[in-house]
Amino acid sequence: MTVNEEEPAVGSGEHDARDGYVPSRRRLDRERHKRARARRATAIGALSTLVTGALLYLIVVNAPGWPRTKETFFDWGYAREALPKVLQGLWLNVRLLLVCGAAVLALGMLIAVARTLRGPVFFPLRVLAAAYTDFFRGLPLIINLMIVVLGVPALRLQGVTVDPVVLGGTALTLTYSAYVAEVFRAGIESVHPSQRAAARSLGLSNRQALRYVVLPQAVRRQVPPLLNDLVSLQKDTGLVSIGGAVDAVRAADIIVGRSLNYTPYIVAGLIFVALTIPMTRFTDWVTARIDRRRAQGGIT
Repeated sequence: MTVNEEEPAVGSGEHDARDGYVPSRRRLDRERHKRARARRATAIGALSTLVTGALLYLIVVNAPGWPRTKETFFDWGYAREALPKVLQGLWLNVRLLLVCGAAVLALGMLIAVARTLRGPVFFPLRVLAAAYTDFFRGLPLIINLMIVVLGVPALRLQGVTVDPVVLGGTALTLTYSAYVAEVFRAGIESVHPSQRAAARSLGLSNRQALRYVVLPQAVRRQVPPLLNDLVSLQKDTGLVSIGGAVDAVRAADIIVGRSLNYTPYIVAGLIFVALTIPMTRFTDWVTARIDRRRAQGGIT
């Protein structure tokens, strides 16, 4: 290393006063180069985004059918009329998300545990859990909703509700619990068998080892995919409108049926996007945080 590299940089007394470390001139030059490259990359990315957006805008507004499309899908008057009613219906979607989300997590965990139980005595339970996940993962959600929301009232069962909100939430729970169960099962099976063996050697029973050792590790590992399923559930709560429940989508549909203008659908879609993006970014942040901790040995 040359003399220049060992020279403390001008103004580095602050580093010396803080921790006694004086970075070399080469390191300071390297950091300065990294900052300049980051600024240049940001500027290029912003410019390319602006150019792409401008090109797309010009293509759309110069299309032959744009005036009619603008009138039918982007009418400001209908948007103002639809916004309060769509927001009022959105409260139903939020409640469905909270209730169904909790039910999906609980039922999905039970099914996953049932599929991972050991011993021949639990074979029927494992078969039933596997059949449940196979059936509801293969059945399209829209068909499940139609069967439950329209079929259950047709049976005229005594004491069974015909409320489309309850029935729609039940259908959502049935479908999403099958997906979440597989997520939990993957997490349980990803825990190394030595963890369970170590718990058993310490005197824990199989149930205690599952509860205190296996499940905590499995849940931590599967947080990102669970959050992704929650984002999907948030969007699919709008499907309960097929049974007549007045949520955000149904509120928009009522206005569209009266005016034959599709702007309320755009309003409802943008509101769902506005709710989904923060959850998606939160999922990305949690995933990156877990990856950093795993790289540093913070989690197993």
